[in-house]
Amino acid sequence: MTLGLALIAVLLVAALAAVVAFRRAAALRVVAASVGQKRSRLNSLPGYHASYAVLWATLPALLVLAAWVPTQGQLIDRSVLSSPEGRALPKSDIRRESILGEAQDIAAGRIERGYNPEANALAPQYREATARYSTIGGTLALLVALGGAAFAISRIGFGFRARAGVERWIMVLLVAASTVAILTTLGIVLSLLFESLRFFKLVSPVEFLFGTTWSPQTALRADQAGSSGAFGSIPLFWGTAFIGAIIAMIVAIPLGLMSAIFLTQYAQPRVRSWLKPILEILAGVPTVVYGYFAALTVAPLVRDFAVSIGITSASSESALAAGLVMGIMIIPFVSSMADDSLAAVPQAMRDGSLALGATRSETIKRVVLPAALPGVVGGVLLAVSRAIGETMIVVMAAGLSANLTANPFQSVTTVTVQIVQLLTGDQEFDSAKTLAAFALGLLLFLITLVLNLIALHVVRRYREAYE
Repeated sequence: MTLGLALIAVLLVAALAAVVAFRRAAALRVVAASVGQKRSRLNSLPGYHASYAVLWATLPALLVLAAWVPTQGQLIDRSVLSSPEGRALPKSDIRRESILGEAQDIAAGRIERGYNPEANALAPQYREATARYSTIGGTLALLVALGGAAFAISRIGFGFRARAGVERWIMVLLVAASTVAILTTLGIVLSLLFESLRFFKLVSPVEFLFGTTWSPQTALRADQAGSSGAFGSIPLFWGTAFIGAIIAMIVAIPLGLMSAIFLTQYAQPRVRSWLKPILEILAGVPTVVYGYFAALTVAPLVRDFAVSIGITSASSESALAAGLVMGIMIIPFVSSMADDSLAAVPQAMRDGSLALGATRSETIKRVVLPAALPGVVGGVLLAVSRAIGETMIVVMAAGLSANLTANPFQSVTTVTVQIVQLLTGDQEFDSAKTLAAFALGLLLFLITLVLNLIALHVVRRYREAYE
């Protein structure tokens, strides 16, 4: 029995347990009604009893399967290595891992024969051990499912609170999901922090944080030229801020805010029902599509415009082209947050302003916008966090040069683009070049975290509660 068949068997047991539990609870309900008792004697509806049986038959068995999958691999390797063919393997770890990998591929049917003769001899051992331990794990999960189903069905009765049991299971699932999210975030932070500390043992933090030259090309051997690079991160973070926080925001804030004002204050309901989904389609366009648009359409237009006004040094890849397209991309983020904030302002405030003689535009400027300002500011800060993490548009439209320049027609690069470059290629993982990607990632993570915290603080601190 494979683990896939075991999973199907567990689901079938759960379905059967649900049917049995539902019918048994429904029968008890009919019995209570036939003897003149109140229907409330059955504490929970039959559907809750069925759900309780499904949860007891499914979740413990799935936990067993989830725990068995990594354990099974270790047991199979131990069984194969303890066989006569396994004991005859070479002592070299690299050669032995290569042989074991080929044997696994042969046993799984991915290849017919391996390059190493030892792998062909080990394939039957892998096949037999895999079948044996898969059967053991599948049988164990099936027994747990049957036991859980039997336990749930045995508890069905007039006084049993099945609904409370289902809610407890749901609470356990919610806590588990929250724990996974927290542990994932903690793992990300710790992995970035650990590798960043290794980088700062090779490169001075002062040079990294305040250096103005970025040239991480290092040699693979000490006798090669350029065995040490320059790791000043200021040009990268300036490029990130220049494109994502300045140019993109100059585009996104006015367009997003004005579109939100029009949709909430001026547009008819029928017009709004059409325009708002069309605007939000921009948020669903893949960033690589924006990158193509920036590289093939916007960048040539920007370069031609620069040449027409006398700027002959304009590059075909520029910060302005990437920033314009990135601003278009994040318009829905600004517009959506501003839309929600403007719609939350009570109609009574608008009516009071209009009753005092203010025009509609004066009401929007002096009443609606100040009341909705916390939500608008929070949306802008969240949009900035989204913009500074963008990669594809910058790669395709802004270039890869780490230039410390304020000229929007010149090529610049961002932190995320350099992280991609640093982690590709055949550079050693322990080199300063590769470890620099983790230091950049940690610093970018802290910046976006601070922006998100500021946005939440602004929203909570200045939010008005209206009845």
